[in-house]
Amino acid sequence: MSLDGYVAGPNQSVDEPLGEGGEGLHEWAFALDAWRRAHGQGGGETNPSTDVVEQGLARTGAYIMGRKMFGGGTGPWGDDPWTGWWGEEPPFHKPVFVLTHHPRQPLELTGTTFTFVTDGIESALAQAREAAGEKDVQVSGGAEACSQYLAAGLADELQINLAPILLGGGERLFAGVGADLKLEQTRAVEAPGVTHLFYRVG
Repeated sequence: MSLDGYVAGPNQSVDEPLGEGGEGLHEWAFALDAWRRAHGQGGGETNPSTDVVEQGLARTGAYIMGRKMFGGGTGPWGDDPWTGWWGEEPPFHKPVFVLTHHPRQPLELTGTTFTFVTDGIESALAQAREAAGEKDVQVSGGAEACSQYLAAGLADELQINLAPILLGGGERLFAGVGADLKLEQTRAVEAPGVTHLFYRVG
C-alpha cells in the first residue's frame, strides 16, 4: 500500500495492470530472492523482508482473489477466456479461488488450479478453507476483494506492506470498510523500501 492509502495506481489497464505508478508498490519484492524463486527466477537479495515472504508462503494453503486481480476484463469470459497475468506457470502453487459474477470451468495450469466462484465471498472462503486444510487462507487482492472480507468480519489478520511512495489516486484498500473495524498491531518489520505491518482484526 502507498503512504496515501492505495494498493493500485490510477488508470489500470492490460498494459499497466497495477495502474500508473503501481509497480512502485512492489519494487521491494521484485528485488527479493524469496520472491524471485517463487516466480521461477534466480538471483535477488536477502533482507528482513525474506522471512516475511517465506513465512507467508509456508503458512498459506489456498488463496482468494477478485476478478480484477485475476484480470480479463468485466462481463462473461467469452470463447477464448483470459488465463491470468502469470503465464503457464503461475507463482501460487496452491489452489486459488477467484470471485466473479460469471461462471467458468476451473483452469488448471502448472502447479495451480483456479476455481471461479460465483456465489459470494462466504462460499469462496468455505471452499478455500477446505482446500487449505490446517493452513491459512490468504485473500491476496485486489482492494475490493480484501475490503469485502474486512467489512463482512471474515478476516482475522491483516498484513500491509507499506511502500514509501504516493500514488495520488487508484484503488483504496479500505474503501467501503466502516469505521467500526478494529485493528490491533501485533508486529512491524522494517526492510529496504517497505515496512511490513501486521494486525489482528477485532
